Amino acid sequence: MTQMLPIVFLLWLVAQCCCGVFVILFFGNYWFLGALYVLWLYSDWETPQAGGRRSQWVRRWSVWRFFRDYFPIHLIKTSDLDPSHNYLFGFHPHGVLVAGAFGNFCTEYSGFKELFPGLTPYLHILPFWFSCPFFREYIMSAGLVSASKKSVSYVLKKGGGGNISVIVIGGAEESLNARPGSLTLSILKRKGFIKMALKFGAHLVPVFSFGENELFKQVANPKGSWLRNLQSRMQKVMGFALPLFHARGIFQYSFGLIPYRKPIHTVVGSPIAVKQSLNPTAEEIEQLHQTYLQELKTLFEEHKGKYGIPQHETLVFE
Repeated sequence: MTQMLPIVFLLWLVAQCCCGVFVILFFGNYWFLGALYVLWLYSDWETPQAGGRRSQWVRRWSVWRFFRDYFPIHLIKTSDLDPSHNYLFGFHPHGVLVAGAFGNFCTEYSGFKELFPGLTPYLHILPFWFSCPFFREYIMSAGLVSASKKSVSYVLKKGGGGNISVIVIGGAEESLNARPGSLTLSILKRKGFIKMALKFGAHLVPVFSFGENELFKQVANPKGSWLRNLQSRMQKVMGFALPLFHARGIFQYSFGLIPYRKPIHTVVGSPIAVKQSLNPTAEEIEQLHQTYLQELKTLFEEHKGKYGIPQHETLVFE
């Protein structure tokens, strides 16, 4: 149980502590250190859009092994990926924590290197997080980069292949549907990743993380409710959603912000070959989008029985 304490800190408190340290430095006796950091921040502002600054030392922290084993998290390979190509992984579903994406692509304890030799994953997240002092250094060291178009382009246009842009397709909107048993994906209107794949000739790979939505319960917020409308408005203003989630505590199981111990199986599908089109047409985008939806659904159907999903359940695209 004591192993949970550093995990709790790394999940929920690091950003707040980093901002707190910056405020203390800038408005305290060590204001000059805060000023120096601001100068550094200004000069380093574009790094999250230029591949980040990963650290193998951070990615090998022992706490990530505890993080993997807590749920536990498993990475499942279904097909070989040629390291001479670049890839765009579409990760589903978002869930609340995106634990499967972080555990598999931002640490060295998932077996990713052994399963996919010669490939380097970059997990794209909201640019907002890279404006948080000190916290940005921490998340970049784990291999996270901005989800901006410029950032995705930087990864996918790298020559020689071997690079993977991992994008959580449903984004903030989908997190509002994250609750046990939910199979609803926000994807029908999301075609920007398809356009990027076509523009750079990056092969598309659907990824489904079974168990991702089982980690937290969420206050009921059906579409059309006052709560859902408020959350949607706040999302449009702030750029990220605020799901009202809860799970267990550290020493009790009835209520808290610690995710439930539910296994996560992240299944990486087969690649969809993409022919480069520098200026893809609407027809090309729509055709590839439909192909991707079909491959994602096939991946889910082929594996759902192994991970406790009844045969009559299926994905809902919206």
